[in-house]
Amino acid sequence: MARPRVRLVVTADDFGYCPRRDEGIVEAFLAGAVTSVSLLVNGAAAESAAELARRHRIPTGLHANLSEGRPVGPARHGASSLLGPEGFFLGKMGFREAVAAGEVVLPQVRGELEAQLSRFRELLGRDPTHVDGHQHVHVLPGVCQVFAEALQACGVRFTRLPMERGVGGCAWLEAPARAFACAVEQDARAAMGPFARHGLRWTDVFVGLSTCGRHMSAHHVSGALARALEGIPTGRAVTAELMAHPGYPSVPPAGGSSEGPDAFSCSWERLHELRVLTAPVLWAQLAQDGVQLCTLHELDSKRPGEGTPSEATLETFLEPSPL
Repeated sequence: MARPRVRLVVTADDFGYCPRRDEGIVEAFLAGAVTSVSLLVNGAAAESAAELARRHRIPTGLHANLSEGRPVGPARHGASSLLGPEGFFLGKMGFREAVAAGEVVLPQVRGELEAQLSRFRELLGRDPTHVDGHQHVHVLPGVCQVFAEALQACGVRFTRLPMERGVGGCAWLEAPARAFACAVEQDARAAMGPFARHGLRWTDVFVGLSTCGRHMSAHHVSGALARALEGIPTGRAVTAELMAHPGYPSVPPAGGSSEGPDAFSCSWERLHELRVLTAPVLWAQLAQDGVQLCTLHELDSKRPGEGTPSEATLETFLEPSPL
């Protein structure tokens, strides 16, 4: 069956988390399987990762982190709603619970985001190509508004909208992972308005929630893209992003964001993703599906101010691309 023409960005998250993860990410980039990375500026290997990005000319964005490790902004110097008693961020679910309870002071979120953007510039000597959120914190209610304001103020236009069509029906996902993916998708849908009002752009479609870790395969990636493209006219040029977390697994105590590497980073699943991404079978399947790999820079064919999406058009995924 004929499909729309797809230009796909493959983004490797958590760059700078640990040297072993970074080694695998660079390997995938040099193999042509990853086209951009998202850097954790509070990661244990942020400085060496920045050097790798410069050396290999890797398109690099900021992986804004409000949930793991220590802050880089004003919160380092005193009490903050973003931190627990030990001075670390509240964690993947702890931060979400604090946001839902109204306990997070949004100006403190803005201050930390600005500090991370500044740190990125110190490390790379330039602005990020894009900014997304570690553990998708950037689409949380309230947070998405200050996130959009901060990006607009510093001139960064590209972000990630982690809305994966059909993720709730992916029976292979364990129940907690499926519930989290559905919650992220719901938050992302609500974040479209603030993002659009502040001139942010993102790809037409996104995949990666259903293909993370052990669930990454050529079949699942191709299927996720097929679900995302349902109803889009044949011949239409569509932009897409595949989120990935490849790398060689972390070995404690190296890595992390001041607390050591977590189980996710130490898992064999990081190596599994690396092997799937660098194996010919995935790219043969995607080529058959009419998918062309590219960078965010190559997607940026519109001038600023053109193609700014509205909530109504994005609901259908059928209107002009926000990128």
